[in-house]
Amino acid sequence: MRKTERRNKMEDWLPTSAKEVERRGWDSLDVILFTGDAYIDHPSFGAAVVGRMLEAHGLKVAIVPQPNWRDDLRDFKKLGRPNYFFGVTAGAMDSMVNHYTANRRLRSDDAYTPDGRAGQRPDYASVVYSKILKELYPDVPVVLGGIEASLRRVTHYDYWSDQLKKSVLAESQADLMVYGMGEQPLLEIIRLLDRGVPLESLKTIPQTAYLLDKDNNLPKNKHWKDIELFSHEECLDDKIKYARNFRHIEEESNRWNAARMTQVVGEQRVVINPPFPPMSTGELDASFDLPYTRLPHPRYIAKGPIPAFEMIKFSVNMHRGCFGGCSFCTISAHQGKFIASRSKESILKEVDEISQMPDFKGYLSDLGGPSANMYQMEGKNLRICQRCTRPSCIHPNICTNLNTDHSAMTELYKEVNHHPGIKKAFIGSGVRYDMLYNSMASSEEKESHQAYMKELIQHHVSGRLKVAPEHTSDQVLKIMRKPSFKLFHKFKVDFDRINKEKQLKQQIIPYFISSHPGSEELDMANLACETHDMDFKLEQVQDFTPTPMTVATVIYYAGVHPYTLEETYTPISKNEKLQQRMYLFWYKKEYQDKIKERLKSFKRFDILKKLFPDKESKPNSKRPKNRSNKPFKGKSYNKKKNFKRS
Repeated sequence: MRKTERRNKMEDWLPTSAKEVERRGWDSLDVILFTGDAYIDHPSFGAAVVGRMLEAHGLKVAIVPQPNWRDDLRDFKKLGRPNYFFGVTAGAMDSMVNHYTANRRLRSDDAYTPDGRAGQRPDYASVVYSKILKELYPDVPVVLGGIEASLRRVTHYDYWSDQLKKSVLAESQADLMVYGMGEQPLLEIIRLLDRGVPLESLKTIPQTAYLLDKDNNLPKNKHWKDIELFSHEECLDDKIKYARNFRHIEEESNRWNAARMTQVVGEQRVVINPPFPPMSTGELDASFDLPYTRLPHPRYIAKGPIPAFEMIKFSVNMHRGCFGGCSFCTISAHQGKFIASRSKESILKEVDEISQMPDFKGYLSDLGGPSANMYQMEGKNLRICQRCTRPSCIHPNICTNLNTDHSAMTELYKEVNHHPGIKKAFIGSGVRYDMLYNSMASSEEKESHQAYMKELIQHHVSGRLKVAPEHTSDQVLKIMRKPSFKLFHKFKVDFDRINKEKQLKQQIIPYFISSHPGSEELDMANLACETHDMDFKLEQVQDFTPTPMTVATVIYYAGVHPYTLEETYTPISKNEKLQQRMYLFWYKKEYQDKIKERLKSFKRFDILKKLFPDKESKPNSKRPKNRSNKPFKGKSYNKKKNFKRS
């Protein structure tokens, strides 16, 4: 297939400087967006999506990427004041997750910056950018958005300062926040601004939040129920109240018809309007079909590649949302649990555009979404979904109302395979293998599961298929809202069988997390033992990092599960975390002596013998034998430490 060379002009990107604005012949701007990321004009980057959407509705929009906040603030002044508002986002990641490791060590790189250079955005970027703009232009409204602001919209635990922080609205004093995916609320904001309604009067737009004097009455809306959360000050005094707040926050974030929530912070009240219903296919197509160049702005040509762009430049996002509800994950808190899917036509149009890119070699890196296999899935009876408060549709069991038919995905995969410009389309997003073993599914659904599995393994694995069992302990997996590890065993059997039938030599690469709430050291020892027996030497692992707006983070800080208020052990100290992490790497010599020492202290010679079948692993005659491979049942040796924290 012959490729047509695409020649982009500077005007094909949204302007980023005064010269670029002047080149367009504009004497003013309607909206100026500030972002902590480099400007990549691609539908995977929020600032580009918002900018293109506002442009499509006739607004003059500019983007200031990674402004310098350390100098004389010229980047914040260079485009002057907009007619409507400043938009502020920290970027595609929370700035603190972007900057620091799970051990609170400063990262040496930033995937959203040319050449991966670190230090191009501040800590708590949403607050820093907003405060600067409010000082320079006190009369111009500031609208916050993006994942950092979205997940910090109420009192939240901040792992990096080890304290509860108040709503980002109260810290930044921004005028309005758009939380979650921003297209629907922003369109309503623009519609009302065009009619002459001032931004300070926009108090009833769904999926927005704002500050109100605490003694003022809430704007009336007869369709909304109101929930008053414990105040920020009450949460500071009582961890249980903070935990109880979270249950409301998570449930209302994932409801079709949610309540309005309010929380007092000092002399103000944060008001969080309920979210919009899920986007329709037409609305989502309209967002993805905007005239993106799909490339970084030319200002970066001599500055090196942008790692995050290199990773997604040949990938296609088929849907938004995730109904998995994993307790350590923020996807549903930001995108919601209901799936919004693009049309087949929109997806194939994007595949066609990618196939025409001059440096494309015929391989799509991903054809997926937040979770790979949720495309076009929804409730069989949507009225039941509209009343549902479950944060997960597939845990503790797969909802009987959920249609888990994989046929639409399988057919789409096949159609992409037959595209003349595509040699192979890989699935790089995580596959929820538990949905492929839905015992409550109809016979047609079960047939679709088998067909999908065969199509996936035979045609869409790049040699290594990444899946995320996360742990082996049923007790820990229950807290994680993940399926039993028995299903992973089942999936691996099918994976190996299909590979053998098709004469393929492919591997499964499992992801695991250490130090997750509920996980004790011997749970990690058993994880090492079980993965050892499956001939895995783990590579894709991480230490649990508490991020705002997750069940696991609430447990980490409060010491109780927010739904049951039961005390739940969590590794807190650096030593506890390192002791758990080392079991993931039992095969590395630098960890083996320490692991042997710890297992001997627990008298777990059964695990010791499995991991290290040598003389050292044999118990002497005076030591009691324990040949079971069950998790340690005695009293936790360090359980009390967690509950002595202030």
